[in-house]
Amino acid sequence: MDTAKVPVSVYAEMTPNPTVLKFVANKPLVSVDSVEFRNIEEAQPSPLATKLFHFPFVKEVFISSNYVAISKYDIVEWDEVTLELRELIRDFLAEGGIVLNEAALKAKEEEASEETSEAQSGYIHPEEKAKEDWDAIDTKIVSLLEEYVKPAVANDGGNIKFLNHKDGVVSVLLQGACSGCPSSTATLKQGIEAMLQNFLPGQIKAVQAVNG
Repeated sequence: MDTAKVPVSVYAEMTPNPTVLKFVANKPLVSVDSVEFRNIEEAQPSPLATKLFHFPFVKEVFISSNYVAISKYDIVEWDEVTLELRELIRDFLAEGGIVLNEAALKAKEEEASEETSEAQSGYIHPEEKAKEDWDAIDTKIVSLLEEYVKPAVANDGGNIKFLNHKDGVVSVLLQGACSGCPSSTATLKQGIEAMLQNFLPGQIKAVQAVNG
């Protein structure tokens, strides 16, 4: 049997958020939609994210289908560290490293859901409405976000996650490059809010990001 491996390539790509750089691979990284880690403790289910957090300038790590988006502190410039990060990610993938242990991730999520405080876990947001509790409007909002918004923000190294809809106000969580991005407010108001109001006339008053 031919066991030759396909060479792994990784390239760096700027995002609209100057503090976030996107590292794109030529292979799938995770089978889940996306996962975000805000510190090395949260990153336990991801050996790759754990290695990245050993760099003192790494603030957050966001992993999606074929890329890793890294948020940094302002103690370094990207041109000082991009090559080192790119090579670390490429070598990790080339050596067959596990990007995400999904069993460990699920265990963390279950542990977080059982906690009564808002706590230290970033896996389940305290304002996130359980899927089984969605009503018809919630389902429609999520469908519209999936079709019209997620592909665009994914191209920019980010993600948007529906949290809840209450009294006409839609709350979302911005992740990856979208979190803290200078243009995120304009995107919410001029893009997402207008789109939802167009498809759901009279039902959406506003869209707000709980983290921006």
